[in-house]
Amino acid sequence: MEISYLCAPFLEMRGNMKKKLDFTIPFAGLKLGHHSYEFEVDDAFFEDLDYSLVKKGNVAVSIDLEKKETMLILQFDLTGSVEVECNLCTDPMDQSVNASYPLIYKFGLEDLEDDSIIVIHPDSYQIDVSHPIYEFLTLALPLRTVHAEGQCNQEMLDTLNKYLSSPTDESEKNDQIDPRWSVLKNLN
Repeated sequence: MEISYLCAPFLEMRGNMKKKLDFTIPFAGLKLGHHSYEFEVDDAFFEDLDYSLVKKGNVAVSIDLEKKETMLILQFDLTGSVEVECNLCTDPMDQSVNASYPLIYKFGLEDLEDDSIIVIHPDSYQIDVSHPIYEFLTLALPLRTVHAEGQCNQEMLDTLNKYLSSPTDESEKNDQIDPRWSVLKNLN
């Protein structure tokens, strides 16, 4: 009983490492040229990310890796859908994802300021693509996600409208200008 209790943290850590290894590409033994990889991003991928706006999804990730002597050039193609919150009613909604992004891994020891180039140690033998996949998924989402017309939660919309000021109130406020500032109108 004590042995399994003591091993539990190790087994849990090993389980997390297995998830991490699911998105690694070992490139050390590859020949120069193009190589293809396929990954499936599902709900378990997003569960490990506490800071993620996306909690569920099903996205197929295709990676074309071109190995050169001094760098790895990766082309990420993402296709599928993720569940995000509607920016208007906050109910969950499906958002389709269809995007393509390049990323370069350069062998070296220097630091670069370029976001599309990652410098890796010359002795590296594999790369973890889970973080770039998450970043590219986030970039593929539109700035504003809203349900189609008529599909938003009407109860939430009614509550929002109750607390929002009406456009007529705003126009009345704009019409009433402080007399100290009205002199500035004549400067044009």
